[in-house]
Amino acid sequence: QVQLVESGGGLVQSGESLRLSCVASGSIFSRNTMGWYRQAPGKQRELVAVLNNGGRTNYADSVKGRFTISRDNPKNTVYLQMNSLKPEDTAVYYCYARTILAREYWGQGTQVTVSS
Repeated sequence: QVQLVESGGGLVQSGESLRLSCVASGSIFSRNTMGWYRQAPGKQRELVAVLNNGGRTNYADSVKGRFTISRDNPKNTVYLQMNSLKPEDTAVYYCYARTILAREYWGQGTQVTVSS
C-alpha cells in the first residue's frame, strides 16, 4: 500500500508560480513512476506530467515550457513546479504513483486556483 500526501496548492494570480509537493510512503519510491494529474470542475481528470524511475518525463501540451516535474528519491518526494500560471490551470491536482507491480495510487488532491 502506498500513501501519497500532497501540499502546496493555493490561490494565486495569473502569471504567478506555485510548487506542489507529494510525499510518498509504503513502497520503494525510487522504483515508482510518479506523476501529477488534475481535474477541473465538470471535466475529466487529465495528465499533467509524469516522471518514470529512469528520469523520463512526459507533459501535457498545455503545460509544456511552464511546468516542471522532479523528484527527490531520498526524501520520497515528487514536485511540480508551476510557472506562468493561467486561469485555465485552475483545478484539483492529484499526485499519482505506479509501482513496479503496476499498482496505481492517488493522493487526496490539492486545490490550485488561478485568478485573472
